[in-house]
Amino acid sequence: MKKILKLGTILFVITAIAGILLGWVHEVTREPIARQLQKEKVEAMRATLPTAEDFRPVDVSLPADSFIREVNGGYKGEELVGYDIKVTPKGYGGIIELMVGISMDGRIQGIRILSHGETPGLGAESVKPAFSGQFAGKPAVELSVVKDAPAKEEEIQALTGATITSKAITSAVNQAVAFFHASLKGGGK
Repeated sequence: MKKILKLGTILFVITAIAGILLGWVHEVTREPIARQLQKEKVEAMRATLPTAEDFRPVDVSLPADSFIREVNGGYKGEELVGYDIKVTPKGYGGIIELMVGISMDGRIQGIRILSHGETPGLGAESVKPAFSGQFAGKPAVELSVVKDAPAKEEEIQALTGATITSKAITSAVNQAVAFFHASLKGGGK
């Protein structure tokens, strides 16, 4: 019995020290991580809405049943030039976090994938311009995924072996486009 209490006490002390150290590391790294995530978000907004100089959060009611998580207006001076819409669809390997830039003239300016858990060599290829670059310049209409080379302006060629990822990203872009037309196109409500 004494031996069990001694081992239990040692285990408790080790666990308590490890918990305290983990809590300390969390506190020390929280601010730098938050700053880095904010920097990456701003870089993504600049890449997906290149005509904007400044980005401001938009206070808008987000649909509960959609992938849309955040909306930022992009401004050049005081002129609203478009919106960056953050969406988080579920891909093959988990949640994909991406930014969709739509200009006020109704064109997708680009997308930027912020994070994903997709399969290396397959769905992870979605971050490369060969796939994600297809969205830039497309009209803000419902897009569809095709296996072969796109024959229409509103078609996106799927990644080989990663149809689920391709469809998830395109579906998220379609939700951002629909939200833009329903809630933002008139300059916000």
